[in-house]
Amino acid sequence: MSKVLVAYFSAGGVTAKLAKRLASAIGADLHEIRPEVPYTSADLDWTNKKSRSSVEMNDKSFRPAIAGRAENMEQYETVFVGFPIWWYVAPTIVNTFLEQQSLAGKTIVPFATSGGSGMGNTNRELAPSCPGAVLKDGKRFSADAGEAELKEWAEGFC
Repeated sequence: MSKVLVAYFSAGGVTAKLAKRLASAIGADLHEIRPEVPYTSADLDWTNKKSRSSVEMNDKSFRPAIAGRAENMEQYETVFVGFPIWWYVAPTIVNTFLEQQSLAGKTIVPFATSGGSGMGNTNRELAPSCPGAVLKDGKRFSADAGEAELKEWAEGFC
């Protein structure tokens, strides 16, 4: 198996748990995509058009700042990128992460958690942030997806 990274953004902890299970299942390294300014409950209130997440998601060019960087990205051939689905796509902080990396020649595989939404337009929104990489179709998982299910899915990419 090639060197693999599981990078994830998790606003409420659900995606973090799934990402950790995935990394454990496939023996991958783990990296948390952390916002420079953490999100509060009010920031995540999607019913409030003035909340931070609503403002960010309504401006597709917005790139929230990230605290820290993934180390030694050159060693990874495959990068699984996890996130909660927001407005039928990945949160724009995921674009920030991808745009900070040199991804040429890498395989990028999105995975997501959601209360019910599918992947929507995720790949269309992420593709411009992955120049030179192969962006695979991702998958939405239930929060309680087990290691066996995750491993079987992920092995198709590594």
